[in-house]
Amino acid sequence: MTERVLMIEDDKALSAMITEYLGKRGIEVTAKPSAKEGLRFLIQGGFDALVLDVMLPDLDGFEVCRRVRSESDIPILMLTARGDEMDRIVGLELGADDYLPKPFNPRELMARLRAILRRNDPIRTRRSTRLRFGRLEIDRDARTIRLGDEERLLTSYQFDLLCALALNAGRVMSRERLMDSVRGEELEAFDRSIDVHISRIRAAIEDDVKHPRRVITVRGAGYLFAKNQDHDQET
Repeated sequence: MTERVLMIEDDKALSAMITEYLGKRGIEVTAKPSAKEGLRFLIQGGFDALVLDVMLPDLDGFEVCRRVRSESDIPILMLTARGDEMDRIVGLELGADDYLPKPFNPRELMARLRAILRRNDPIRTRRSTRLRFGRLEIDRDARTIRLGDEERLLTSYQFDLLCALALNAGRVMSRERLMDSVRGEELEAFDRSIDVHISRIRAAIEDDVKHPRRVITVRGAGYLFAKNQDHDQET
């Protein structure tokens, strides 16, 4: 599953470097240069973790941490150019999950992010392999699909595409991100054969292919697996 991270950092060069580095390793970063912008985006939801700089132009990072923690349990990794031990203690006391002084190696940032994401996501830690969305059941171990009482057949590549969509239910997946998420054949970034695979997936899992309710096309953006179409559970 692709993690989404919000980064509130006013150093644009650092933000760009981290966004590119983590993006190549499956972590999608949204970077904002101020507390005001960052908090506005955080309220919209959909983020798995927050990377928060202490020194921001409009609001102290510690105050941002306090405000976020009063309303959310999202994992928080704080960054600072100040290596003072007291800063680290204050950040942790305010509810930060981890603290990383600048300068840092991006590999360490990634490792720390992975660690707090694992600690704060018991479902992911459990490594569930069966996904249920109402009448639709996807068994990732057995690589089978059932719609109600009927087993539905897909190719291996189409099954992987469906899993990539289902594991990111509620999020728009671009064609490029979908292709990056699956194993096997590599397609050119604008190869429209991905649309053919999606059509076959719909034929297998939709009740009415002409009016799909599970795999939705988002014009100009990609595809979305409708999280709220059926109540979903992982077991």
